[in-house]
Amino acid sequence: MITTTSLTGWKTKAAVLGAVAVALALAVLAARTGEQESARGGRPEAANGKRWQTVAPGRVEPRSGTIKIAAPVMGVIAQVLVKVDDKVFPGEPLIRLVDTEARARLAAAEAQVAFRLRARNEESAPAPAAAPARLAPRPRPAPRPRGEVAVANVDKAAARRRAEDALADADKAVMEAQAALDKAVVDRRAGAGSDAAVEAARSGLARSRERQQQQKAELRRIEADPTTPLPTFAEGQVNVARAEAAAAAAEIERLTIRAPIAGTVLQVNAKPGELAAPSNAQPLLVIGDVSALRVRAELDERDLGEIKIGQPAVIRADAFRGRDFAGKVSFIAPIVEPARINSARGQRNVTDVDVVEVLVDLAKPDPLAVGMKVDVYFQPGVR
Repeated sequence: MITTTSLTGWKTKAAVLGAVAVALALAVLAARTGEQESARGGRPEAANGKRWQTVAPGRVEPRSGTIKIAAPVMGVIAQVLVKVDDKVFPGEPLIRLVDTEARARLAAAEAQVAFRLRARNEESAPAPAAAPARLAPRPRPAPRPRGEVAVANVDKAAARRRAEDALADADKAVMEAQAALDKAVVDRRAGAGSDAAVEAARSGLARSRERQQQQKAELRRIEADPTTPLPTFAEGQVNVARAEAAAAAAEIERLTIRAPIAGTVLQVNAKPGELAAPSNAQPLLVIGDVSALRVRAELDERDLGEIKIGQPAVIRADAFRGRDFAGKVSFIAPIVEPARINSARGQRNVTDVDVVEVLVDLAKPDPLAVGMKVDVYFQPGVR
């Protein structure tokens, strides 16, 4: 049987327990509020007693950013020409896709060009002069003005044909010089070539491209003259065949994946025999210019007004405790986005914090590595 005394004691205990629970809840709430204020209050306290303007998590990346390279078209990988940590120059071949069918189409297009050229040359060749009859009367000369116009038209048509042929030869020379450079690079990586051979091939390609531009300019000059005759049917057929050959050559070029910038190969995810496609989730290669590094930090949007271009910053990484790396703000994004970096110290929740990306150039990045998670402490300075 429950007595009045026991009921009163039970109520007292319940009240005490309730008070304790409320006190614990208030303590937890106060602790969380304190953490948020220290993370977002704008001036967190450093371990050495120095006050910072704000702190933001970030990741180290190359000066160029990490460039993820995918296949421009679907195809089977024939060769992977580089490996991790290789240095590459702009235009250097990285991966080759199978191009057997494309080369067959190019050969057919070039054969068509040769056939059309022969027909054009036969049509434009001067007819052999007929032997004059013994008693044939001497023909009357054509009026001079009309004859001069005809000769001028023939000369301009011939000049246009020569310019078209010279440009076609220059285009072919560029293709051959590019192929020679690719071979020199592959041979050097295989240990069968030298740096001198690569440089000579690069110089040859540069000369070929310069000659190509000169021939393009010459052809444009001739075509811009309103008195230049239009191409004949045979000449038009040659131009069409050359355009088809150029399209076939461009298709082959697309099957060679080249380096877009000078940099270092950071990651290789391709193997010969695999199917490459533009829609692949994983890039075939990742490259970047690691001659200089920077930090891509995510600044709380409420601290945006505290940060300016050129402001000094200190970068710290858990991997190198006790070491500070100097940096300077070089870019502040003009857009606010959801956070993607979760701070190692648990001060930021990736689901509810909106941030502004800030780039901080590192003065001396060694020994920081690309992809390393760091914290950026922004120093009071530029206002």
